[in-house]
Amino acid sequence: MQVVACSNCGAKNRVDEARLAISEARCGRCGERLTAAGAAEQDSKPLNITDQTFDREVVQARGRPVLVDCWAPWCGPCRMVGPILDQLAAESAGRYRIAKLNVDENPQTSSRFNIASIPTMLIFKDGKLIDRLIGAQPKQTIAERLQHALRFAA
Repeated sequence: MQVVACSNCGAKNRVDEARLAISEARCGRCGERLTAAGAAEQDSKPLNITDQTFDREVVQARGRPVLVDCWAPWCGPCRMVGPILDQLAAESAGRYRIAKLNVDENPQTSSRFNIASIPTMLIFKDGKLIDRLIGAQPKQTIAERLQHALRFAA
């Protein structure tokens, strides 16, 4: 669930991402169709997640892919990929979400997905792991994998 402001009346609506993604969400006050534009502003930067928030932010997310960047601050290749993911988040327009997981501070999730080397990028759709990229990748490669995830039927 996320909060989206109505472009017509300004009311804040709690909306299921799946309904928002397929344009079925409507404002509770005026009935106007809600768009992901409000969500896009929120998604324009990567979301920091933890062992405690992983299930809520990634596994329970519906309707759009979530790329989880498994990284550490001391990792040179991770620092190279960081600005690329910032750019992709800014360009997402609500179609997908970028999240960052510090593997040093979140060993449970790292272990759960067998993160052996970093950076590792995990792509989830409707709570299921559908793709994995290991090592520093160019922006074009990451963008292509996200485009494929958008078409993936979980």
